[in-house]
Amino acid sequence: MAEVDRSILGEWGPESEMRVELGKVREFAKAVHADDAAITGDGAVAPPTFLMTIAHWLGDLSKTRRGVTLDQKRLLHGEQEFEFRRPVRVGDVLRVRSRVKDVYEKQGKRGGAMTFVISEVEFRDAAGEVVAYLRNTSIETAPAS
Repeated sequence: MAEVDRSILGEWGPESEMRVELGKVREFAKAVHADDAAITGDGAVAPPTFLMTIAHWLGDLSKTRRGVTLDQKRLLHGEQEFEFRRPVRVGDVLRVRSRVKDVYEKQGKRGGAMTFVISEVEFRDAAGEVVAYLRNTSIETAPAS
């Protein structure tokens, strides 16, 4: 069962830095079969889901769920959405922070409780302006009986 420290729900965790590098954007575009003809140098627009590569920058993904401990063996990806205030561009140096917005449980159709964790990641540019939000839902299923 998930461990949850409800006293810190909604609080932002520590900041990290994400550099949007041309080579990494090109690699990502190729991997997702994006049209990389537009990715020519500084100022080029990164594919929308490029921000998911933040997982590689943060290393241990549990850092993005401060206050919540989940069993990785029973974890499902529920939902993901991006909200852009402006395009992410090659050359951007983004400040990144995350928080758990909500945690709730539902009874599974096949028995056992499922824990839903709603997380949000905020990306800000050098001027402190919000560039984008990444929101996702993680689901921990009940242990096998």
